[in-house]
Amino acid sequence: MTRKWVLGLVAGVWMLGSAAVSAQQALPDLKVAVDLSYEPFTYKLSSGQPAGFDIDIANALCAQIKRKCVFVEQVWDGMIPGLQAKKYDVIISSMAKNEDRARVVDFTNKYYHTGSRIVMPKGFKYSGPESLKGKKIGVLKASIQEKWALTYLKPAGADVVSYPGRDPVYLDINSGRLDGSVADSVEIAYGFLKKPEGQNFEFVSETLVDKKIFGEGASIAMRKGQPELKKTLNDAIAAIRADGRYKQIADKYFDFDPYGKD
Repeated sequence: MTRKWVLGLVAGVWMLGSAAVSAQQALPDLKVAVDLSYEPFTYKLSSGQPAGFDIDIANALCAQIKRKCVFVEQVWDGMIPGLQAKKYDVIISSMAKNEDRARVVDFTNKYYHTGSRIVMPKGFKYSGPESLKGKKIGVLKASIQEKWALTYLKPAGADVVSYPGRDPVYLDINSGRLDGSVADSVEIAYGFLKKPEGQNFEFVSETLVDKKIFGEGASIAMRKGQPELKKTLNDAIAAIRADGRYKQIADKYFDFDPYGKD
């Protein structure tokens, strides 16, 4: 074995290694759509940077699949149209997988599952949709809570008012322009009820039940026809659940396991 041959072998191995590293580095950024008005899942820091449970989960998943997350801010009712227009690759922003959405986009397995409830002033007695007749109820536009309110509350005589974000709902509840809201129970607890402006309000219903509307939990949405991306992300969700990263992130925000039952 000559010195020249050995040097050539070493150079070849180095080139193969460099090519592998370059290929890994060449993986494209993952453009992730988020609505930053959904504390504690998604919100904006004073620096303008995105933060929240969804953001940390997205970054953990990107680290697992060796791609960089690039967050694209998008108002909620434009989420799916923006995805279909290829403004971003995926939606990781507390989007529940349900029958209506699954007809137009594809979803991964869930990465958390919490329920929705009705919030009204303390002391209000909720006994069903009819008890909200004449009440103004604020909901997030194009949300599953809006769909539930339009399906059950509006026919019973409630005035369902849709908003492009959650913060204006809270402002109008607090000012008296709204009587209450239907919302994700965790989001409205942390974003409103646990804050000074929400101290005079409370949950008046149990968790609302309608699987067709509320679906199977928050999942990652993507355009249809991407089985490899779906599998990669499903594997990544399972990996961060198995190695403790998911729990570490969840413990930062919650005193319970937001994943729910398997």
